[in-house]
Amino acid sequence: MIDLKISDLKKADWEIDFYSRPVIDENGKKRWELLITTTNNFKDQKTFKWEKICPASTVNSIWLKDALEEAIIEAKNQGWDKPSVIRCWRSSMKTMIKRAADKVGVELISSRRTYSLLEWLIERERNLYPQQKGYTGVNLAPPSNPITNQAIPLPEEVRGDSWSFASLSLNTLREADEWEIEFSNLIPIKESINENIFIPGIRLFSSKRSLALAAWLGGLEPAKLLIEGTQIILEAGQADRWLVTDVEEQATNAIKNNFLSTKRDADGLQFISVQKSSEQNSLDGFWMLRDIGEI
Repeated sequence: MIDLKISDLKKADWEIDFYSRPVIDENGKKRWELLITTTNNFKDQKTFKWEKICPASTVNSIWLKDALEEAIIEAKNQGWDKPSVIRCWRSSMKTMIKRAADKVGVELISSRRTYSLLEWLIERERNLYPQQKGYTGVNLAPPSNPITNQAIPLPEEVRGDSWSFASLSLNTLREADEWEIEFSNLIPIKESINENIFIPGIRLFSSKRSLALAAWLGGLEPAKLLIEGTQIILEAGQADRWLVTDVEEQATNAIKNNFLSTKRDADGLQFISVQKSSEQNSLDGFWMLRDIGEI
């Protein structure tokens, strides 16, 4: 084992899922499994992944706390620092995971910005579990986005003076880490995506409150944009659905088709930006989003 100084350790948030899988064990019980992955950096694709099977009889916060401590030790052995934040998207497990996270001194955030984890889960659902003895053929976990809540207007703190639909070239988006932005969250862009594609998003404008709006929006944990009827919906947090704005009916199909085409051809990439006006190039907030497939 290499003894690394704290300053040498790589830092990243964690994404966690602790739930049953579509596999029955030798005792006739559902397999429970803890999966942990680091949140992928915008350009550094190095990732810490960790998994551990939990006996169905010991699914509780005590087992989970011990497992988290074990994962923290293993992460350090691989050159990763203890996370300061863990994100969890599964609402049914929030209470148990929070208890365990509190005991190891890590903040839990309810969020669907768990793109690395969901991609890993999808890969396991497609390729790993079907090959294992006891596979049921049915995913015992609920889908990743079981959201049916009615969208409500954005909080007053997050409402701008105006908005516009926009798109950015993929090459432009690849340089986002070089922009000067007060509040932002960037996600990796796969090399396989067609360089000629344009990524859709929305721009929010506020002449007097742009910076405060950006701070609030980041706190909502924005996950993805959807077009429903003539409304643009922002899904955020663990189960929140926010009405961003209404769209003129004649423009709805064009905007919706743009989002659907990038979901198919550009890994579901989207964005939201916050700035003072459309004339100014400087940004106070910028979030890359991703409409990932469900499991």
